[in-house]
Amino acid sequence: MLELGAFREAERCLNRAQFLAPAFVYAYSNLGMLRQMQGRFDEAETSFRKAIQIRPDLAPLYVNLSGLQNLRKRHELAEEAARRAIDLDPGSCKAWSSLGLIQVEQRRYKDAADSFARSLALAPLADYVLGDLMHSRMHVCDWAGFDESLARMKEQVGEGRKVVNPFSVLALTADLAILRKAAEVFALHQRSEAFRLGPVSKRARHDRIRIGYYSADFHEHATAYLMAELFELHDKNRFELVAFSFGPETGDPMRQRLSSAFDRFVDVRLRTDREVALLSREMGIDVAIDLKGYTEDSRPGIFACRTAPVQVSYLGFPGTMGVNFMDYIIADKTLIPTGSQSGYSEKIVYLPNSYQVNDAKRVISSRAFTREELGLPASGFVFACFNNTYKITPAVFAAWMRILMRVGDSVLWLFETNSDAVDNLRKEAAARGVDPCRLVFAKRLPLPEHLARIRMADLFLDTLPCNAHTTTSDALWAGLPVLTCPGESFASRVAASLLNAIALPELIADSPEAYENRALELAGDPVQLEPSGASLPRIEILHPCLIRACLQGTLRLPMWRCMSATSRIWHPNILCRVRRVRE
Repeated sequence: MLELGAFREAERCLNRAQFLAPAFVYAYSNLGMLRQMQGRFDEAETSFRKAIQIRPDLAPLYVNLSGLQNLRKRHELAEEAARRAIDLDPGSCKAWSSLGLIQVEQRRYKDAADSFARSLALAPLADYVLGDLMHSRMHVCDWAGFDESLARMKEQVGEGRKVVNPFSVLALTADLAILRKAAEVFALHQRSEAFRLGPVSKRARHDRIRIGYYSADFHEHATAYLMAELFELHDKNRFELVAFSFGPETGDPMRQRLSSAFDRFVDVRLRTDREVALLSREMGIDVAIDLKGYTEDSRPGIFACRTAPVQVSYLGFPGTMGVNFMDYIIADKTLIPTGSQSGYSEKIVYLPNSYQVNDAKRVISSRAFTREELGLPASGFVFACFNNTYKITPAVFAAWMRILMRVGDSVLWLFETNSDAVDNLRKEAAARGVDPCRLVFAKRLPLPEHLARIRMADLFLDTLPCNAHTTTSDALWAGLPVLTCPGESFASRVAASLLNAIALPELIADSPEAYENRALELAGDPVQLEPSGASLPRIEILHPCLIRACLQGTLRLPMWRCMSATSRIWHPNILCRVRRVRE
């Protein structure tokens, strides 16, 4: 009954089992799992600890407790429980994978990879461990056995196995069939109260369309940096905005700005998925917009319960969710060409230019950096990529090294996410005949200062199969040209979407070979990288999901702009240093 989602009946049976057999440990353990799935975390912990009290020698009981503590961000307690499970049963693959997941949460990726490797050695087909191992290794740029692992991962996804989660796979392949299958398998095996509430009942229309935005990122976060002004510029005469926040209460300036932009700002951190869905229905939400998808701290179970007549996936997750309860995904013709629609379970809502909205109020610091203080050489061409290290594949890095070898006195400027990645990338450079000193690593800075410093680079080299997304916008906003090579997937076409929106298709290579050649051409011809003297056209970004056409169940009607008639959200007036060559 637990597996089928019949929670009330399952709880009744488990309570009866405890009454009849007070020492039956699995009644307490299973009741703890049930309460965890329902979001009743305090009660779940009580059940798990009661089970441990009865049988303190059972490793699986500590694994359950570890998973709950990790979910609650109590990482030290989670690790303590996982290690106790390992002490009791060193051959438990679940105990090792549980420890790995805790280490991922703590950003200890090398340790996590070691834990996942131990788990996989014990159970080669354990659920999601291969994908977790690959993703952890990608964070530290440890590419040992990468091609073999990738081939095995694709084969197992094709067989319908639970091998990789939908977020991790985005950085491993651009194959739409693999991405959709991985998402569908993941969604199929999620324990949620899916459809337990039934369809949303018909109700009278409101004076204003009620829009719900759901996210854990209503604070200083990449999603907020892009969307803040959009919330402010909605036409409040026609649309009522409600934020459903299940992220931390940070109190930072962005949080305060966003709170002021909504008609209502509701903190739902302590509510279960079902309770959030019920609240949404009670509040009469017409269009529910999920800004998380399958990214960190996402809660797709809210939408599985059906919060509103129309449910839309936007911005946070660059791919299909593989479910039948998400009605639309917002994209553009570059991201999802007509011939690629079969790779998505959602209907496609197309924006006329780029899908990615931007905040025109983003500030670039006036601080004037020097090359010396940034660790860059006094002269020479500066290639850059400020993506997270998990997006750097062996093939991309090999291309970068070939570029460096052919452009004398050039350097590659990367973002330092962790010291293990720095060490491994320098080793990889040396193995390819490139002086490791030609790799320069940038420390984390506040966003305004980061935007100011990246102007010191000459050309941004994008990654594949997962592009720079907000990072592309950051670079273009600061005036740094971005060179990309799109693949088949949404995640691999974001940079191309943005470059097409600002009329710079010459920075979109149609093959990896063309990507390398174009980088060499731009580095060897400074004229093309001089400021053009003319600003590029501003592109209007129309937010697409608040449309009466959606509410009426058809996309054949014209879109209705959700901002006021006098408001626009403009793509940045980019001062790109790429000269337009026209006949």
